[in-house]
Amino acid sequence: MPTSTNRLRIAVYAFDGVTMFHLAVPQLVFDEVTRQGLGTWETVLFSERAGSVRTAEGYRMSGVHGVSATEDADVVVVPSWHEDARPVGPTLRRALRRAHTRGATVAGLCLGAVAVVHAGLLSGRTAVTHWQAVDALAARHPDVAIDPSVLYIDHGDVLTSAGTASAIDACLHLVRSRLGAAAANQVARHLVVAPHREGGQAQYIDRPLPPRPADDPISRVLEWALLHLDEALTVDQLAAVAHMSRRTFIRAFQASTGATPAAWVRSRRLDEARRLLESTDLPVEQVAAGCGFGNAVTLRQNFAAAFGTSPSEYRRRFDARSASA
Repeated sequence: MPTSTNRLRIAVYAFDGVTMFHLAVPQLVFDEVTRQGLGTWETVLFSERAGSVRTAEGYRMSGVHGVSATEDADVVVVPSWHEDARPVGPTLRRALRRAHTRGATVAGLCLGAVAVVHAGLLSGRTAVTHWQAVDALAARHPDVAIDPSVLYIDHGDVLTSAGTASAIDACLHLVRSRLGAAAANQVARHLVVAPHREGGQAQYIDRPLPPRPADDPISRVLEWALLHLDEALTVDQLAAVAHMSRRTFIRAFQASTGATPAAWVRSRRLDEARRLLESTDLPVEQVAAGCGFGNAVTLRQNFAAAFGTSPSEYRRRFDARSASA
């Protein structure tokens, strides 16, 4: 069974051809927990055979453990996978399934999600991977719902993430879920990355958007909406701020953000609710009013749907003031 969240052993899978960046992300984030004195999180590299692996950049990395490293790991991470999306070999498949069965969390980051799905750990559930692998993975595993629109999906026992940078978000999410908001923010601050991007945020796909000028109407709407979250914020109201027709605004907004106006506003309200729950002692009713949900019932319904917990329980777990103290 997993140990205390203050002490974790994390096994990261390494293979010939893995990029150094993919291999470094989980080690960088999780080792920072130890460096900051937030807990004792130990990461080790493992492969099917102990010894060494050659990275995509041509470097030989030694000191790699065998699959026995997964036997006492609390978290097993597959940080990437072969670009040809080959099936998981029997040794790795067996190691992932055994770790999962005894209660370890299994994480597939970026193309590593392909390996986790191949291992049979997500049958009947949802997963996300890099957008380029979505169609092939969905066709090969119709029993798994592949969602290309999110950064990561956490089922508690199995976590998958989207493209390369999303691996950082997913690893910070693991820190946040085990040690709280203050710890995740501290790790993010020292790594100079965003402390939290929610799993439901759209990943970037094959249609990169040019930087928006300062006078871009959608940018103006986003900035304005963030200052008026406690108001109704209807689509018509947002379209008026952008000086667009309703129909044109909806198309432009989705092309720019990857979300509908309603979904984006709801996510930002949930962000503000979490901030208030973490950093203030305002009653839930006032939190609901302050972030635009109107009343505590509506906040609780949206909060539970998004995070699987209540605002009160979230505050109890992630009160940044208590963590800082």
